[in-house]
Amino acid sequence: MMRLLSTFTLLLFTVLAFTSNVNAQASQDRYVGYYYPSPQQIELYCARVPQLADITKKRRVGFIIGVKNGMNQQPYETPYAVFAKGSQSTKLIIISKVEGYLNTVYRARALLADLSTSARTTPIFAKSKAPEELTFLDLMTILGFNSVTLSDGGSFSHQIQILSAKHPNCIKTKKS
Repeated sequence: MMRLLSTFTLLLFTVLAFTSNVNAQASQDRYVGYYYPSPQQIELYCARVPQLADITKKRRVGFIIGVKNGMNQQPYETPYAVFAKGSQSTKLIIISKVEGYLNTVYRARALLADLSTSARTTPIFAKSKAPEELTFLDLMTILGFNSVTLSDGGSFSHQIQILSAKHPNCIKTKKS
């Protein structure tokens, strides 16, 4: 019984520490409450590729403009908006324009999987040795984005913090 109580106490402290960390990160996000609600979950993604050396705010904004131009050329309206924020435009934000779209973590991840398929056709990925293994988040890494937030524009949001492969959390993960 004592061992079970100790395990439960340890689990409770771990959950509280994680929740405090998520709440602290969300409270520092000036876009919470304006573009999206506070993320229910903040996921960490360890980059598998480095950022390109010549990436600037101008190139990130150019990427967004290219994405929007592609969306505007489709014969249907895209159910989400894509834009970049932050002083260096390093925060990618994807917000649903349709009720019931991107309202669960599973739908957010499905959209990221769809975007990964498109990303694999880009010239940047075509030059890599294994483009089929790279994801949309790897493309965001290459372009110097440090977070991707997806939201239904109502009550749900999911945020992914992109960490460099040399980040301490990523190094620990590789060793485990």
